[in-house]
Amino acid sequence: MTRLPPFGSRLRLRIGLLGGSFNPAHAAHREISLTALHRLKLDQVWWLVSPQNPLKAANGMAPLSARMAGAATLSAHPKILVTDVETRLGTRYTADTLAVLCRHYPNVRFVWLMGADNLDQFHRWDRWQDIARSMPMAVLDRPGHNLTAAQSPAARWLQPWRLPQHDAPWLADRKAPAFLLLKSKLNPLSATAIRQQAKRRRR
Repeated sequence: MTRLPPFGSRLRLRIGLLGGSFNPAHAAHREISLTALHRLKLDQVWWLVSPQNPLKAANGMAPLSARMAGAATLSAHPKILVTDVETRLGTRYTADTLAVLCRHYPNVRFVWLMGADNLDQFHRWDRWQDIARSMPMAVLDRPGHNLTAAQSPAARWLQPWRLPQHDAPWLADRKAPAFLLLKSKLNPLSATAIRQQAKRRRR
């Protein structure tokens, strides 16, 4: 586990937040993070490993310690920090977690990162509009999801604040809501596919 800076720290950084179950972490998570670091000119990306995604079944979810260890091994980059901050904060929903982080790191310019597959169902998240209003968002393309994500209820709501790709280096400086769809390497890996492959091998 990576220790985050102390709450109340006056650090002035541009930090991307990538939340998820990481069940397991895989190469696409790393590629999204590296793309964001480079294209958005971020200082760090924090992987927020969720104790339990409210939209996912607990059945089949690996223990948090195992998911944290796998994420730490895979990230393998000095600017990618893996944290279980949601467990330590006791927050269940992303909106609550982001509110606490913004409150405790007032000088940090956060950017919420997600794959296009998550934008497809972002409107199902608890207080998703509050998330969009709390910090700028970068949505990175994912195989098979780019078109549907762009037409999703959340994307339609965000459309007035959509920025062109050439504004990516300044996204962290934008006042929320602000969002852009960012081109990245289309790595076909997904945690679901990896778990299904592992299940087939055990048969």
